[in-house]
Amino acid sequence: MLNFDNTEIAFSGKTKGELKWAHSLFKMLGSNTFIKFGKWATNISLALHLPIFGIIKKTIFKQFCGGETIEECDSTIQKLDEYKIGTILDYSVEAKENASEENFEASCQELLRVIEKSKNNPAIPFAVFKTSGICSLSLLEKISKNPDIAKTNTEFKKAYERVDRLCKAAFDTGTPIFVDAEESWVQDAIDRLIEEMMQKYNQEKPVVYNTLQMYRHDRLDYLKKVHAHAKENNYWIGQKIVRGAYMEKERERAKEKGYKSPIHVDKNGTDESYNSALEYCVENNSEIAICAGTHNEISSMFLTQLLDRKGISKENKNFYFAQLLGMSDHISFNLSNNGYKVAKYVPYGPVKEVIPYLIRRAEENTSVAGQTSRELSLISKEIKRRRK
Repeated sequence: MLNFDNTEIAFSGKTKGELKWAHSLFKMLGSNTFIKFGKWATNISLALHLPIFGIIKKTIFKQFCGGETIEECDSTIQKLDEYKIGTILDYSVEAKENASEENFEASCQELLRVIEKSKNNPAIPFAVFKTSGICSLSLLEKISKNPDIAKTNTEFKKAYERVDRLCKAAFDTGTPIFVDAEESWVQDAIDRLIEEMMQKYNQEKPVVYNTLQMYRHDRLDYLKKVHAHAKENNYWIGQKIVRGAYMEKERERAKEKGYKSPIHVDKNGTDESYNSALEYCVENNSEIAICAGTHNEISSMFLTQLLDRKGISKENKNFYFAQLLGMSDHISFNLSNNGYKVAKYVPYGPVKEVIPYLIRRAEENTSVAGQTSRELSLISKEIKRRRK
């Protein structure tokens, strides 16, 4: 029986010392005061060029990242594979608004190396990229507002070519690729671009996956619209389904600019929308493949019930679950132990470049209701179980 409270399975890959260390870290992450101070101190240290990278690498980086390079992630990949959990290597260097074409091309080359690493490697079932890592946010916003200029904009043509190169590499290696969702004011350009890539590369099987942030109240209708187009044109759609990562920023911008927020008014709306998307995709499983990226136990359990009700095999590669490295092991390991397809997002990159990602992770742990306390209670439970 699937039981997310089974800590023996959840932490079977951790030693007693690792559990105690994780407990201490999550206890710190549970403090808003500590997180705010830590963010301030980190920014000051970076500005003054103080030697803090060693401390960061041994603490929060160690919990949430696989390494600084693809090669440094090998031990994490191998360890997860021992428990039949796949790795999604996530190059987590944040895009800079003043990045040059050379920066974007360098990021693209790194992503191509990730795809090559996954070739014939069942331990790495997916690749992933963020469009703003290979194209400026300002350009994406401009194209979202006025799609017609995409045909003549030289900078966008280069971005398009990079996206196409990544999707073709995924197609050639047989490794499906996720495209992460971003802020609503740039997402329209990303949606149109990835819809085109899906139609091009998903003729026989799902290769290219877009991402739906279900805290947006328009995403369920969008899913149905894209599905209708795919049915008419005979191609698969791939969807990574998440709750969302930019809620506060979205609401603040909507208020500032005087338009209706694209975010559901409350968490219940988001939860209902998320589960409705899962249900719709399972009902249309002959045309839609999904990865449920969630740390929510109820949604994870709901998807297992939907698959069982529909008679879909746990081994079906078109239905994956995913969580972040260092979080929600009670979901990942128990799902895998029960035969479901599971993968962990494994961020990597130079410590200095990954700091913005790590700050977001820390802030997320304090903002998501019950996230840190749940992690702490489960770790405590397992420590006590081992003592007995």
